[in-house]
Amino acid sequence: MNIEPIAPSVKNPPEMFVGDVWFDPIVAPHDADQRTTVGLVRFAPGARTAWHSHARGQYLRVTQGTGRFGTRDGQVLEAHAGQTVYTPPGQEHWHAAGPDSYMEHLAILESADDPATTTTWLEHVSDDDLQAPPA
Repeated sequence: MNIEPIAPSVKNPPEMFVGDVWFDPIVAPHDADQRTTVGLVRFAPGARTAWHSHARGQYLRVTQGTGRFGTRDGQVLEAHAGQTVYTPPGQEHWHAAGPDSYMEHLAILESADDPATTTTWLEHVSDDDLQAPPA
C-alpha cells in the first residue's frame, strides 16, 4: 500500500478540446494486467471535447456543475453533480460545460489491448451540436 504521488494538472490540447479544459490524473495502471484510468476533468464555461470514442467505453461522473453530453444521433443529455453518464464501447460522443458555468467530472475508462487505440479523436464539435436542446 502507498500514497500515490500528486501529478500536476495539465491543460488539454486544442486539437482535442475547445476552450479551457484541465485534467488531473488520479488512477493509472501500475502493472501490465491493469487497465483502469481515472482523471478529474474541469471545463470552463462553454468548453468542450472534440468528437471521440473509447474502445472499452467510459463512465463520466459529474462532480460539480452541469455537463452536456452528445452523441452522433443528435441525443444531448444534461447531467448534474452526482449523476453518472455511461458511453458504450465505440460510441462517438462529446462532453461539455454549459455556457454559463464550470463543470467538473471524473472520467473512468479501461485501456484497449493496444493503449494507443484506447481513445479515437475525431473532428471538433460544431456550435449547433453543442447548443442542441437536451433530451
